[in-house]
Amino acid sequence: MFKSYIKSIFLPVLTGIIVSLIISNFIDYNFLQKPFLAPPSIIFPIVWTILYILMGISYGILSANSLVSSKINSIYYLQLIVNALWPIIFFVFKWRFFAFLWILFLLILIAIMIIKFYFKNKISGLLQIPYLLWTLFATYLNLFIFLLNG
Repeated sequence: MFKSYIKSIFLPVLTGIIVSLIISNFIDYNFLQKPFLAPPSIIFPIVWTILYILMGISYGILSANSLVSSKINSIYYLQLIVNALWPIIFFVFKWRFFAFLWILFLLILIAIMIIKFYFKNKISGLLQIPYLLWTLFATYLNLFIFLLNG
């Protein structure tokens, strides 16, 4: 059971590490005009690490209790891929408007994932709420960075 949780946490955290290595030389956040409430850049790796751990625990609960199905796997891994591609679109390619559309797609996937997880295990679904809230905040930042920086 413990092994299942470690494996479940490892994948999203590893995904985050790989993406951060890919985008590290392209991050221009500190040079952009930012909207009200934009946090300092140091906040992002801290928050995302916590969210990836929660994401892994949430999936681990389902996995440890044999509640994983092909639908659960599909939505979980799809949202993880879409999540991983957003910073590449935003920072590497600097396609800010496309990144905004992409993050809207991610929000839909997260909402679907929460619903599917919740019906399998309430705690598993609820653990994804911070991820949804942070992504909503990131959507606000993405939109206004696009608007303020053309």
